[in-house]
Amino acid sequence: MSGLCREVITLQLGHYSNFVGTHWWNLQDASLSYDPESPPGEIQSDVVFREGQTLGGHVTYTPRLIAMDLKGSLRTLRQEGSLYDAGKDTSAVTWDGSLLMHKESPPAKNSFLEDLDKLDKGEILAEVDFSCSSQPQCSAAAGGSVSVESVNGRLSRVQRGYQLEGSVKVWSDFLRIHLHPRTISVIHQYNHDGEAHRLEAFGQGESLLQGSVLEDLEDKLHFFVEECDYLQGFQVLCDLADGFSGLGSKVTEMLQDSYGGRGVLTWGLAPVSHPDSTPVKDLYHLLNCTLGTVHLANHSSFFCPLTLRGGLGRRPSSPTTFSHLSYDPSLWYHSSSVLALALDALTAPYRLRNNSVPMWQLADMLAVSGRKVVAAYGAVPFPMMHGGSLPDALSACSDAPPWRPLSACPEADGRCYGQWTTLKGFEGQKLISSLAPGIKPPTPLHSLHSGEDVLSSYIRSFYPSAPLALQLVSTPSKLTPPFPQIFSPSLDAQGFLQNEPPPPGCPPPLVSSVPVLTSLQSGPALGSWLSDLHRAAASFDIRRVAPSFLSQGPELADYQEALEQLRLLARCYRDDSGGVMRSSSEEDEDDD
Repeated sequence: MSGLCREVITLQLGHYSNFVGTHWWNLQDASLSYDPESPPGEIQSDVVFREGQTLGGHVTYTPRLIAMDLKGSLRTLRQEGSLYDAGKDTSAVTWDGSLLMHKESPPAKNSFLEDLDKLDKGEILAEVDFSCSSQPQCSAAAGGSVSVESVNGRLSRVQRGYQLEGSVKVWSDFLRIHLHPRTISVIHQYNHDGEAHRLEAFGQGESLLQGSVLEDLEDKLHFFVEECDYLQGFQVLCDLADGFSGLGSKVTEMLQDSYGGRGVLTWGLAPVSHPDSTPVKDLYHLLNCTLGTVHLANHSSFFCPLTLRGGLGRRPSSPTTFSHLSYDPSLWYHSSSVLALALDALTAPYRLRNNSVPMWQLADMLAVSGRKVVAAYGAVPFPMMHGGSLPDALSACSDAPPWRPLSACPEADGRCYGQWTTLKGFEGQKLISSLAPGIKPPTPLHSLHSGEDVLSSYIRSFYPSAPLALQLVSTPSKLTPPFPQIFSPSLDAQGFLQNEPPPPGCPPPLVSSVPVLTSLQSGPALGSWLSDLHRAAASFDIRRVAPSFLSQGPELADYQEALEQLRLLARCYRDDSGGVMRSSSEEDEDDD
């Protein structure tokens, strides 16, 4: 429906979720247009952004967001932000008593944050952009210099590439937007760094949602909800491998109880690796993922794990790779950027200005017959030749779809209960073939007359009987500093494959946008994935191997009940239609 804004409130629970969320919000900010003369875009930004006003009367545009993290996780970012400082009473306060001064040096800001400070102070009146049109391509790619254009004697644009791989410690180190004062919640009971007072276990997180933490969350929720005219629901990004999985389980349960009928789409985030991990911590990560999957699925419209790990167990296979990306899996700054690009496409259906799909409809199609866990796949970027067509790109991937697992769940060829596919970012490229009259189409895809038919026909060649919904969004994901430049030299500035490589001695262009193809699926592959997760968690006696895990909850009986729920959930995905090979763990469970 056109013109109706169905608002969404975002919750980010945990440090890695805030890494992914920061990249995602930076992507949304890059797509905003403040030109009243420009036509409205395909994505309706009011779905996730809210308009406000500072005490000084300036209009603001901030995320409709609640972000929770631990003490010490913000570094240079003030919890209340700086957007609403204007107009505050800054008059001096007198004190007649004695005064003892304690001086502590604030954390150092990286080059990107320093430039943002200059922009806020008016020293740089500009949008920071990847565009290098004002300087030769070869000199712009080094990433350390700043080019500034002057218009009427004022600084109007700064162009800079940043290399922050060595300086990003927390997610606020690359946050480029202002947040509302009610956005950030800091949990002071647990530390972000150090060995003591860490939020490591599911039960610790479960027990957090009471007292001041609960009151603060309810206050923030009421503030954002009361502003909404047509709240369609909540998108929840929740860390899966630490104690935030327990907190997220309680938060989604509260959302389900308090806002019945609204969508609750939960994305369970897990990094490829954790710093300073040990065998005991790896065991905790497995247990947290196991319990989080069960409880988050129970309390959500659907639950989708998002990770580039090769699996959620203690011995995962190699991280997910992409043909045209060169990212460092050990860097949260890198892996979270890949997931954010995928999430930008995965969440597009319910953020569109026209023909949007409400959260509940998306969930109803995928979460059928108790199958509330779904798996994500993505081609990041989608391999499309500059100047080519969609039939050309898809026919080059005739053996298998171009996407890769984003949920640590391999695909089951041809077997799927439901699928939602989104192609985002083909702007400027042809969706159909433009063959001259009388020329025989090289493939059946080249004979079709719409992009929807081309993509649908291609997907049905792999999943002939599965229910399918798809959406095509022309607008690409726009990249602005400090998004990491993790792209192959084979891509041009718009993220399409180049016809020719860059000239010798000249670096490839900075990529400023990318096309992305994503797929949300429910199918038998998830049954095997859930069974493997159940088998890994049930393969040892938790009372002997990890007794401290249960010291703050859950009770042993509750833990065993959760494992049984996981086993039954896996059986919901079983395909007994014949001819389907089942995993050994599934066959063993039948004998129990």
